[in-house]
Amino acid sequence: MTYRKFKADYLFLGDQMAGPDSVLITTEEGIVRSVVSEAGAGEGIERYRGLLCPGFINCHCHLELSHLKGLIPEGTGLVDFLSMVIRRRGESAAEDVAAAIAAAEQEMLDNGIVAVGDICNTEDTLGRKRAGRMRYYNFIETIGFIDHSAADRFSASRRVFEAFEKGGVSSIVPHAPYSVSPALFGLVAGFAGGRLLTMHSQESSAENEFYLTGRGGLLRLYAALGLDVSWFGGTGKRSLESVLPHFDRGQPMILVHNVDTGKEDLEVAAAWRNLFFCHCPNANLYIGGRLPDVRLLVERGCRMVVGTDSLASNHQLSILEELKTLQRAFPGLELSTLLQWATANGAVALGMDDILGEFAPGKAPGVLLLQGLGGDRLAPATTVKRLI
Repeated sequence: MTYRKFKADYLFLGDQMAGPDSVLITTEEGIVRSVVSEAGAGEGIERYRGLLCPGFINCHCHLELSHLKGLIPEGTGLVDFLSMVIRRRGESAAEDVAAAIAAAEQEMLDNGIVAVGDICNTEDTLGRKRAGRMRYYNFIETIGFIDHSAADRFSASRRVFEAFEKGGVSSIVPHAPYSVSPALFGLVAGFAGGRLLTMHSQESSAENEFYLTGRGGLLRLYAALGLDVSWFGGTGKRSLESVLPHFDRGQPMILVHNVDTGKEDLEVAAAWRNLFFCHCPNANLYIGGRLPDVRLLVERGCRMVVGTDSLASNHQLSILEELKTLQRAFPGLELSTLLQWATANGAVALGMDDILGEFAPGKAPGVLLLQGLGGDRLAPATTVKRLI
């Protein structure tokens, strides 16, 4: 059997940096055999300047919205952003949507992404995914804030779920607290069966205001959609405390965005044992100009992962660029911490850690080379290159 042997200035294993003389040994296909000292590696070592790490895991994307790149202006705030997505997503021809999906997938591959947690409202991405170029967890999203429509909404999502289930791992998931009724939350929870779920959570302060009082900026969204939500006077609680009780406390779930998540929310969430918090900082800045309190989440020991969101709300689909943004905003974050969120943590969150996320014997996580580092930190000019 032919082996490849990789050595660089730094070798990140998935959860920690290896020693400075470490060499990664894989098969030609990328299956990890071992990590050894340079003295024990023998001949034929490939030497690089930079940092070697496993392939990136993108835990939150909307691949089906790729055709909206550049069509929605920055800084609109969440309500106007959602209104424009709803209005514009149906304007493009099917062939243009398909071409944009293919180009976006290639962009992710070029940027070192090996697996994606992808939000699906339609079957638009199904054909592309059947090519098997990367691994996907398909989150089939259901939306509907009016209780009497819950059964119809769920049935529509189930039809999409059944199409995706034939070719990959899938779940039916709630869109967000402000867009899913109590009855629909109940249907999602009853169908989950231990499958991984995800949910946009506390993406703006308007969400918490709506749950606390029944008022606020989200009323403009419902009015634009022609929905009468006058029946909802709020719960007197913040959104996360209001909706998490729909689910078993062992339910695995990725909470996405968390821009308005505070101490009181994390105290409630602590009772749910299998939560991950996903950061999509460039999308947060694109839409609302505000980032989550990452320091607080770190202090509370939350398990963190990283996503790109969609090209409707981002200039690129690059986990590396998301990590750069997090490091700029929170300079106390060490590179090894950021890389763990983007590799091992993401693989565990998506249930793909049997193959991906770390350089461990028998796994095939891909091999990336980060070049142009600023010492042991990311620099604005840092790039990523796939070696396997």
